[in-house]
Amino acid sequence: MEARPAARATRLHHPATPSLRAAGPAKIIRQRVTIPQGVTDAELDVGGRSVRLTNLHKAFWPEAGITKRDLLQYYADVSTVLLPHLAARAMVMKRYPNGAAGDFFFMKRVPSPRPDWIETCSIEHASGNVIDFPMVQDLASLLWIVNLGCIDLNPWYARCDDVDRPDYLHFDLDPVPEATFEGVRETALLVRDALQGLGMTPVAKTTGSRGIHVYVPIVRGPTQKRVWAFAKQLAQELARLRPTLITAEYRIAKRPAGRVLVDYNQNAWGRTLASAYSPRPQPIASVSAPVTWEELEQGAHIEDFRIANMPSRIAKMGDLWAPLLAKRGRFDLEPLLQGHR
Repeated sequence: MEARPAARATRLHHPATPSLRAAGPAKIIRQRVTIPQGVTDAELDVGGRSVRLTNLHKAFWPEAGITKRDLLQYYADVSTVLLPHLAARAMVMKRYPNGAAGDFFFMKRVPSPRPDWIETCSIEHASGNVIDFPMVQDLASLLWIVNLGCIDLNPWYARCDDVDRPDYLHFDLDPVPEATFEGVRETALLVRDALQGLGMTPVAKTTGSRGIHVYVPIVRGPTQKRVWAFAKQLAQELARLRPTLITAEYRIAKRPAGRVLVDYNQNAWGRTLASAYSPRPQPIASVSAPVTWEELEQGAHIEDFRIANMPSRIAKMGDLWAPLLAKRGRFDLEPLLQGHR
């Protein structure tokens, strides 16, 4: 166990300690890794690390005929674009031991025993509790996490070296009952226009479930609470301008039917959303897919992006989520945050 930071955690300050090997970027393995077929369990050498995979035959999407083995193969196939978006971030595990139609549970603390090469991010909470989260730093750790039954991946918004300062701002656009996905697309374009009007360069992805995520790469500096306060203000202003389409109401019972929730609360500390390229526990095995604004304008649907076609889409279009990794072009939110201390 690494030495704990001396400063104690508060509601606004959370010391975090990455394991020593986790300081660098994700290790990308570019050769194809094939998950064995026709076996229940297997042990693979992945970049010199032994990864044990279990229950490969289990049906994870029975309606679509997709097994746990197929899920692992999908993640292996998209790993070169996915891993940079996960590296150096604590991972909340959402485990579906019986597949997409089964019950799930959240797990934060990395299981033990585990391979000694699983990197961790030890985060101290205001309660004094220290949680050792796993991190996905390479294909071996990705397959190990997915083998636990994690269908989608839920990384933190801030990197482990400073978990209080995110490097992106985002909005989760979620349809309230009676709202349509057409309304979600319209809302996404309005959010885009508002952000672009402030000089930002937003990107979008489907949630793979019902909605759309809009992200903005920002210069790391403002605390999570201040980023959250800005997101709240913008969401509330959009709801005021388009009250028949948009709501920013936090209380579920108070949300008007037929509106699209511009959820700013996902910017709060410790919250997570499914990562780009994550399959979702939907019957068709849809994926949280980065999309272009032109695709949304032309009527893209959740169902257009699935495990079955995502690898070929990536081969054709590359990583549409790459702006979130770039050092240049990040928006400096600080000048807009005066008054949000």
